[in-house]
Amino acid sequence: MRGVNRVMLIGNLGKDPDIQFLEGNIPVAKFSLATTESFKDRAGKTISQTEWHTIVLWRGLAELAQKFLHKGSMVYIEGRLKTRSWDDKDGQKKYATEIIGDNLIMLDKKTDGFEGNEHQEKSGNTLSEGSTDEVLPF
Repeated sequence: MRGVNRVMLIGNLGKDPDIQFLEGNIPVAKFSLATTESFKDRAGKTISQTEWHTIVLWRGLAELAQKFLHKGSMVYIEGRLKTRSWDDKDGQKKYATEIIGDNLIMLDKKTDGFEGNEHQEKSGNTLSEGSTDEVLPF
């Protein structure tokens, strides 16, 4: 039986997407996404906990992110977890776990004159991208 590696998040961008172009002019966008959960403690006080996620988008989704997303944008991201490792300058092993996004829905009310869903319909209904295992430059 095969395993399942699927992540679904709704949150707000913590910064504008950082886009870089790999060899062959392949765009890769990277940004942080905040998801917040709230609950009441025993005393009835509302507690909020924010989790930060690193999102990586490739090709068409990277270009879309660069064009329409900015700090504070609310998005739905669907993708998979990917952990990569490297040795730092002191030879210590470092790890980063990222979400490689392959579906994106913009949830803001308006984005540069487009309704979020209206733009998706004009783009072909679902904004998605094939997955890749290429090494990230950042």
